[in-house]
Amino acid sequence: MLALYTAASGMAAMEKNVELISNNIANVRTNGYKLQRPLFQDLLYETLKRSGSSTSDAGTLLPAGIEIGSGVKLVSTSRAMSQGSITATDRNMDIAIRGEGFFRIQRPDGTIGYTRDGSFTTDAQGQLVTSQGFVLDPGITVPNNATSVSISASGLVQAQISTQTAPQDIGKIQLTHFANKTGLEAIGDNLFAQTASSGDPITADPGTDGLGDLQQGYLEESNVNAVTEISSLITAQRAYEMNSRVISAADQMQQTTTQMFKG
Repeated sequence: MLALYTAASGMAAMEKNVELISNNIANVRTNGYKLQRPLFQDLLYETLKRSGSSTSDAGTLLPAGIEIGSGVKLVSTSRAMSQGSITATDRNMDIAIRGEGFFRIQRPDGTIGYTRDGSFTTDAQGQLVTSQGFVLDPGITVPNNATSVSISASGLVQAQISTQTAPQDIGKIQLTHFANKTGLEAIGDNLFAQTASSGDPITADPGTDGLGDLQQGYLEESNVNAVTEISSLITAQRAYEMNSRVISAADQMQQTTTQMFKG
């Protein structure tokens, strides 16, 4: 019976939906996290009567046909790249992006990753690095004798040296954006990687090309709304239950049919 397979596809789809929702909820406190949404499509249809087919010798046409669907499938997961809330941290090396850009991060294997997480710190050499120790690209090194570091909205990084009266320029932070941000591949550690769908990276100074500016001492939070995710979880659970009831009903119908033939 087709209903068994149709309902089974619905249960499988809702199971994937719950997995996505659980990942969103798990990352509700992850800096710069962008929530995921599932995109579903219906499966192939069995056409019993085609719309527009002839219904008589007088040339009358069937206004609506008969099509029986075979279920649902998960085709993709899209990310909502909307801005998360900006929260003050009072940490000098925390940087929030107010706009569309991404920080460029050099991974240990030499490849470049992209992140919205601006929770930077300095390593033993004074380089600006992520919480995983990955270096910001282009690199910025804070002198050992620096008493403070300031980061302007346009990305200029200056250090106040104890032996100098004027601050010293030590580098400039650049941002990157893509023609299709949702085409980026999430690779963990709060990083994204370029794909053929995202397009080539476009790098420029903050405040140009719609990249947005920087805000020192702040971080961008996850854009996950916990209340919305709980509501989506309840909806997915109810859809799963309804599909399981369809399977039970189809099984009872088959059992009744079998008993009739036995009788």
